[in-house]
Amino acid sequence: MSAETLDELFMVIKDRKENPRKESYVCSLFDSGEDRILQKVGEEAVEFILASKSSKREDIIYECADLVFHIMVSLGYKGIELEEIYKELKKRRK
Repeated sequence: MSAETLDELFMVIKDRKENPRKESYVCSLFDSGEDRILQKVGEEAVEFILASKSSKREDIIYECADLVFHIMVSLGYKGIELEEIYKELKKRRK
């Protein structure tokens, strides 16, 4: 697993935006709009925090993956590329 995995997932998210599929969870979020997407990001953030407090490694990993996924959906909705996030993180290393 690497940043490549995130890139591949983000490509799927962008594809769902450009080529909607009725059965797609991502498409259902896009159709619901920004408020619903941000609500999901908030819910997943809370679930990640609660999992982190529980100290169960598997729960933390699971909830982190959910949070990252929903953040990526939000970025895709706004037309922000992952590369822009990578560049920002790289700037902060200096």
